[in-house]
Amino acid sequence: MSKLYVIPTPIGNLDDITLRAIKVLQECDLILAEDTRTSSFLLKHLSIVKSLKSYHQHNEHQQVKEIVSEIQAGKTIGLISDAGTPAISDPGFLLVREVIQQGGEVCCLPGATAFVPALVNSGFPCNEFSFFGFLPQKKGRQTKLKELSLETKTIILYESPFRLVKLLEEIKLHLGTSRKICVCRELTKHFEEVKRDNVDNLIEYYSNKPPKGEIVVVIENLSEKNRLENE
Repeated sequence: MSKLYVIPTPIGNLDDITLRAIKVLQECDLILAEDTRTSSFLLKHLSIVKSLKSYHQHNEHQQVKEIVSEIQAGKTIGLISDAGTPAISDPGFLLVREVIQQGGEVCCLPGATAFVPALVNSGFPCNEFSFFGFLPQKKGRQTKLKELSLETKTIILYESPFRLVKLLEEIKLHLGTSRKICVCRELTKHFEEVKRDNVDNLIEYYSNKPPKGEIVVVIENLSEKNRLENE
């Protein structure tokens, strides 16, 4: 039966692809890729030859209806991003919603996503957490930072290496210095780094050693002890 498959791809280590993901990629009529060059490298590694179509944040609104029409016409389409699970801080939500609204079938495979290993690696409570992805760069950023300051659960953020120190400084300003922070960089890759420390030490560390690669920031939940220290 024709459907849309949402297929997670490795966030770094190519061995993290699942056997089921490989099978589905082999069976799809068409694969939607955030960057066809990046995805071509992965498919070549897996010895899969398939038609690729560009699907990213700059063209997804224009592409959605055409893709849904292809599924309705009987095609099985796979959606992948450059790394991780589509729709998690990557394009995908609009297409999934439209396929569902048009009565189509969507199947999301389990697989790689950066925030889960970062959360578990942090050593902070995992039973309740709030994922914010990338904070807005301009409009709405201060509103989001205020929201973070009121959040009591473990907090997970994505950030660019070029903006990490700025983010840590904003965390210090809005959330104080009592909470521990875990910065995970280049997860699953050769130069993977996990730093757990207070915000002041992390600002000093990354100011002197500018980071590279993909970054996940995990902030300790607001315990009663943290709250009292910030008052």
